[in-house]
Amino acid sequence: MGAWVSSMDGRERPTGLGDLPESCVAEVLVRLDPPEIGRFARLSRTFRAAASADFVWEAKLPANYRYLMEKAPGEESSKHGFGPREIFAKLCRPNRFDADTKEFWLEKYTGGFCMLISSKALTITGINDQRYWNYIPTNESSIEFVAVYQYSWIDIRQIIWFLIVICGT
Repeated sequence: MGAWVSSMDGRERPTGLGDLPESCVAEVLVRLDPPEIGRFARLSRTFRAAASADFVWEAKLPANYRYLMEKAPGEESSKHGFGPREIFAKLCRPNRFDADTKEFWLEKYTGGFCMLISSKALTITGINDQRYWNYIPTNESSIEFVAVYQYSWIDIRQIIWFLIVICGT
């Protein structure tokens, strides 16, 4: 038993997902994770239009996304022209700051905040003393060098002044 709808020319045709109102589809998409939204956007024009609605992507952004965008590198003029979808995409890519010694990004499935800190950004006893440390170049990390400590004791201190807002879903 399928549903049928009359078209303008008087003929009846079966209804499908594309006949759902865009606002209803968008309400469903808000409850999905971003990769799922992308997959559903390929179903039909209605789903594609609903997936590009600002309120769908605003729900995926952390409360402090404006602060994070200020930290993210890039041309200032282009950052202000971004919509919520583009902001989410930008924040999901690695964003380096503090002379490329720190990096942050959002995890695209959960929107969780991630941060990577280079050993060069830490205050470590004897960090510049070659008797204690070796810096080995690596291609396996987004940071160019891995610090290898050669002795058994270590004292690391770092204060990170970074606004992190944690909110439950």
